[in-house]
Amino acid sequence: MSFDWLKRYMPRSLYARAALILVVPIVALQIVVSVVFIKRDLEDVTVQMTATIQRELELLRQVADAAPDQETALAQMAPLLQPLKMQVQYLAPGAPLPEDQFSLIEFSGRVVRDELEKTFPGFLAARFPSDRRALVYFGTAHGLVELSFDRRRLTAAAPHQLIVTMLLFGFLMMLISFLYMRNQLRPIKRLANAAEAFGRGRAVPYSPGGATEVRAAGSAFLDMRSRIERQIEQRTLILSGVSHDLRTPLTRMKLELAMLDEEDAAPMLRDVDEMQALLDAFLDFSRGSAVSEPEPVDPHELVRTIIADWQRQENQVSLGEMSGAGEVMLRRQPVRRAVENLISNAMRYGTQARVSVALTERSLRIRVEDDGPGIPPEQRGDAVRPFTRLDPARNQNRGSGVGLGLAIVADTARAHGGTLRLGESADLGGLQADIVIAR
Repeated sequence: MSFDWLKRYMPRSLYARAALILVVPIVALQIVVSVVFIKRDLEDVTVQMTATIQRELELLRQVADAAPDQETALAQMAPLLQPLKMQVQYLAPGAPLPEDQFSLIEFSGRVVRDELEKTFPGFLAARFPSDRRALVYFGTAHGLVELSFDRRRLTAAAPHQLIVTMLLFGFLMMLISFLYMRNQLRPIKRLANAAEAFGRGRAVPYSPGGATEVRAAGSAFLDMRSRIERQIEQRTLILSGVSHDLRTPLTRMKLELAMLDEEDAAPMLRDVDEMQALLDAFLDFSRGSAVSEPEPVDPHELVRTIIADWQRQENQVSLGEMSGAGEVMLRRQPVRRAVENLISNAMRYGTQARVSVALTERSLRIRVEDDGPGIPPEQRGDAVRPFTRLDPARNQNRGSGVGLGLAIVADTARAHGGTLRLGESADLGGLQADIVIAR
């Protein structure tokens, strides 16, 4: 049997699900106990008490039927009414027939009425007004009789006490359980917040706590975070060291080429400059997003600054739609480098670029569009991989490096808990690159 349809109605948070697991059994138990008590114990007690009253009613009717008239009947019943603690009167001739009267929550009264209808011939109606009295109407040889007595002779004095006590203590136990459960779930929530923050590139302070299993999961998370940070640091050191060491022979080659004729040295100088650009790309990729701590950044101001720098170089880079307002926790330099890489790619393969920013309560989106040839959908997944060139021959002619531009952008987006999405620009017709970061 499949319960997939039930998942749509289930809460998503762990606290809500734990509360549901706690509340449902308690509520179900209270309902079952209440129904069993009302339908079994309370009903049986009421039936037994009604049987006792029915015998007294039968005695009073026999006395009334043996009398010649109403006055004599009342006089003969008087000695019996005092010890029975009852009051009796005849209804006036022509009076309307009495009808049953019960409140909405009156359960015992309906049981009394049903039982007297079955066991007491001549019974007409029963009333249970709000003054704690019970009125029973039945017929005699001289007319209809109204018999009044204390309701406690028919029903339990306080049948609601068990239910009220059960509900009160059930609510109290649920409250205590909620407080205890909240304390038990707090370490799990702290662990989830630490993992979410690390996924967005922030290392928040965290120490394992709570139950043994939660402590074990927290310790495993800390070990994993430490290993990942060491791997990032080692990658940065290795690539930075290689890039830095290669600068020395490149500098010597430039000095030696400077001694040659300008015409003969020009091709080799271009190769050296391309190698220098490759080393710079390696160094940018090695830095990744670990060179600075997140800080509040206004993405609108950051994008305007980047566009102004490109426009000063007489590039056709325009500012698109800017929506939303506020600041986002970002690493300024890595994000700036990522946007500049997207603009550089746009200007390399197109003639113009447009940058827009959309800021909402949940996410930040920085979009760069161009009028170039774009990237086919089947190749967009490969385009963000490091050291991948979609057209090696063309890239070498244009000096576009080793395919780290989009990889740096994707790495920066992932370090901020976001992603890089590639598509086709609807307005310019070229590539559309979106950096989407959750707030």
